[in-house]
Amino acid sequence: MLVNHDGRKAGSKSWMWVYRSGHLYQKRQIVLYEYQQTRNASHPREFLKGYDGICVTDGYQVYHTLEKELEELTIAGCWVHCRRRFDEALKLVPKSCQKESNAFLLMKQIQAIYREEGKLKDLSSDERLKQRQAVIKPLVDAFFAYLKTINVSKKDKFGDAVGYALNQEKYLRVFLTDGDVPIDNNASERAIRGFCIGKKNWQMIDTIHGAKSSAIIYSIVETAKANNLKPFDYVQHLLEEIPKHMNDKDCSFLEDLLPWSGKLPAGIRKA
Repeated sequence: MLVNHDGRKAGSKSWMWVYRSGHLYQKRQIVLYEYQQTRNASHPREFLKGYDGICVTDGYQVYHTLEKELEELTIAGCWVHCRRRFDEALKLVPKSCQKESNAFLLMKQIQAIYREEGKLKDLSSDERLKQRQAVIKPLVDAFFAYLKTINVSKKDKFGDAVGYALNQEKYLRVFLTDGDVPIDNNASERAIRGFCIGKKNWQMIDTIHGAKSSAIIYSIVETAKANNLKPFDYVQHLLEEIPKHMNDKDCSFLEDLLPWSGKLPAGIRKA
C-alpha cells in the first residue's frame, strides 16, 4: 500500500503485516493487522517476542531467521504456497502431455494430502494428530521421497517448485506434529485479500496515523467475522458501549465486549 505523507519519497511502498490465530482452534479467533514501512525482520521480531508456539508462514527467509533467534518459536510451512508453485509449473506443460508430467504427479500427491486432511476438520486436536500420523504422514513421506529422485533444472518453473519444496521440507512437516496447526496459512491469506481488494477503493492513505487507524479497524472487523459476528452490528455495539466508560480507570469492562464474550447481545451473532 502507499502512505502519502510518511517522510519518504513519493511512491514508497508500505506494508500491512497480518497475524491471526490458527483457524482449527475455534474458541477465540483473533486477526491483527499491523502497519509498518518495511518488510524487514525487526517487525515480526518485536511482535513475536516472548511468544511460545508455532507460526504457519510462507517461505520468506525472515521467519526462518526469527526461529533461530527466538527459542520458543517454531515455524511451520504452508502447503498452499508449495502447491501453487507446482500448479504454475504444470500450466506451462502442453495439455496433451500434462498427465505424463512429474508436475502432474506431484500435484496429485498434494491433492491426496489435502483430501485426507479435509476429512479431519471436525475431529479433536488429539484425534486429528493421530490420523495425521497414521494416514497423512505416509503420503508426505512419499511426496518428498519422490521429489528426491527427480533431476531438475533450477532455471525453469518446475525446478523452482521442486527446489522450494525440498528447501521447505522441515517446515512443511511441522503440521504433522500438532493437531492444532493448520496445513496452510490460507486463513491469513483470506484476511490479507480483503485488505488488498479494499485498498483499490482508496488508492493511498495520507498519513502514518491513518494507516495505523485502518489497521485497528480492519483488526476489529476481521476478528468479528472470524468469531461469527455481524461486523456492522458489533462495531455499532462498541461505539455505543465504550463511551459509557470514558472516565473509568478500570478497563475490565472491555472483557464483556470481546468477540467471544457471552455477554454480547444475541442479535450480533450470525445465525
